[in-house]
Amino acid sequence: MGCQTAMIPPFFRGPELTVEIVLNGESVSVPEGLTVAGLLNHLRVDPARVAVEVNRQLIRKEERSDVGIAAGAEVEVVHFVGGGYY
Repeated sequence: MGCQTAMIPPFFRGPELTVEIVLNGESVSVPEGLTVAGLLNHLRVDPARVAVEVNRQLIRKEERSDVGIAAGAEVEVVHFVGGGYY
């Protein structure tokens, strides 16, 4: 029978492992093992309102749960902004 992290209280889990990535040109630490979808959730970003590039590759919405964020990754999150000419 394996150990399930969700059932262990946070104070018994030990330190959270992190990796350094470059997010929109800034070096940041994020939890290890995130996917693009997980990163957007971690950042509290509405996934419907952004485009995401990882290492200069545009990540399609359908692929966000499958694409991992490795240490040293260069990630760009671009927010869509409404507006227009009047």
